[in-house]
Amino acid sequence: FWLSLIGFYVVFMPLYVAGLLGMTRRLQYYEVAAWRPWVLIAGLAFLLTGDRNRADDLAHEAFVRCVGRFAHLRAHRAFDAYLRRAIVNLHTSGVRHRYVEREWLRREGPRLASATASLPDIAGREDLWRALGTLPARQRAALVLRYYEDLSENDTAEVLGCSVAAVKSLVARGSETLRTTIVEGEHR
Repeated sequence: FWLSLIGFYVVFMPLYVAGLLGMTRRLQYYEVAAWRPWVLIAGLAFLLTGDRNRADDLAHEAFVRCVGRFAHLRAHRAFDAYLRRAIVNLHTSGVRHRYVEREWLRREGPRLASATASLPDIAGREDLWRALGTLPARQRAALVLRYYEDLSENDTAEVLGCSVAAVKSLVARGSETLRTTIVEGEHR
């Protein structure tokens, strides 16, 4: 891994910076060799984070931020030090951010856990809608009008164009079918 990272940074990063800075001339070997501290930068990021992926992210984030400010540096030769400082600052900010998040979760976690216990059962709702789709059209319409639209038995009978007794029968048969369908689905 480190050999490929070294090769990448030594060869391509100076070209990337040159493109960002609008340099069109060909870079000389000593300019490319000046970028060898990238190996140290990648190593610094790894030693700070202890994780290769986070180290890569940290090094790249710092590089992008520093290249954007390259023209504003008083001493362009201080770019390596500027980059090292950016890596340390980004790492410190990340550690601080994760600490604040952990403290907030420790403090608010129990309250959130009790609040999520009262959330609707999404899987149960999906099972209900799936089972509702298997009912005959009139039973489904009676159940939806009666419970979802919260209509009375008289209003449901009026919408369906049938008697109140028929609505009661449709709702009872549909409810029983849903109950057995959902219970059978749980036992599978």
